[in-house]
Formats: sequence, C-alpha cells, structure tokens
Amino acid sequence: MTQYALLITVTVSFIMLTVALYFDLRYQRIPNLLCLLTLLLGITINSYFYGWDGLLDAVSGAALAIIILIPVYYFKMLGAGDVKLMIGIGALAGPLVLTWSIAYGVIFGAFTSILIAIKAVGWRGLKMMMSRYIDCIYLGTYFKPEKGDAGRVNVPYAPALMLGWMLATYINHDIYDLMWTIEVVIEEIGTSFSLI
Repeated sequence: MTQYALLITVTVSFIMLTVALYFDLRYQRIPNLLCLLTLLLGITINSYFYGWDGLLDAVSGAALAIIILIPVYYFKMLGAGDVKLMIGIGALAGPLVLTWSIAYGVIFGAFTSILIAIKAVGWRGLKMMMSRYIDCIYLGTYFKPEKGDAGRVNVPYAPALMLGWMLATYINHDIYDLMWTIEVVIEEIGTSFSLI
C-alpha cells in the first residue's frame, strides 16, 4: 500500500469503528447504513488507489468476513450488525488485517464481555453464571439464565472488535513505515518553523 492510501484506509476504518462503537454502546445496534457506507468506501478507496488488484483485495476481505463470521452469527455468538460492520472493515483493510482483527477481537471480547457483564449485574451475577455453567456441565443439560445472571446481559461486541482492529493495525509492518514517515514530516515541519 502506498503511504497516502494506507493513511486514508486507517483513518476511515477508525472513524467507522468509532461511530459503530458509539451506536453499539448507546443503542445496542449498529446501523445498516454505516455498515453499507463502510463497505462502499472500502471498495471505492481500494479500487481508486490500486485498480483491479484493489477491487479484488476489497472483495476478498469482505468475502472472508462473510465466511468467518456467518457461522458465528448463526450460533448467536455475534450480532448481525457486528458481522456487517466487519464485512465493511474487511473491504477497507483487506483479508490479512481482517483476519488478525477478528482473532484479536475474540481475545479482547473475553475481557470486555466480562467487564460489561460485571458492570451490569455485579460479581453476584457473574457467580450465578459460573454456577449455572458448572451445573450444565455436571448434569449434561442446558439451563437458561435467570434474572440477575450475567448470561442474560446483552454485551455489545463493537468494543472488542475495535480493540482487535487497533492491535492488528498497529502491528502491521506497513503501519510502522507510515508512522515513521509521519514522524519525519512532523520533525521537518518543526525544524522549518524553528528556523523562521
């Protein structure tokens, strides 16, 4: 990726994920229009800068998100808005960053889900959930969560997905080059102003 295209892609991805985070935390849903806009921007930006290769990369990222996340949605482990958002992010970031974003998002999701559940129902609700899971395993049957159980809390997953994307983007070697370039430009601008 060229430096300019990478900067635009990272900036647009960050903005879209931030808006999705706001809606997910505030309203427990991610608007379809935001997801569609993210997908269209991903296809447009990549096609503009890289032509057919960029279009292929955007479509590959979106398709990979569908392949990975539709089964997760089917088993009700992730909401439809989260899946659609990551399809758009896949179109923006491409398949490699998308894959790592999802992987890191799963790891962050374990922590953010527990923290959000504790905030909603407290430690008692977490203990109720753990006790219920132990009973389910021991008796070999599933028990629905009762009122006050952390298992009944609707946990927004956008925070975990955003953290996963941020880590995947940060450790991407292209980002190091971009950060270095930005740092050099800022130093040159600072030197220019100090000479005046």
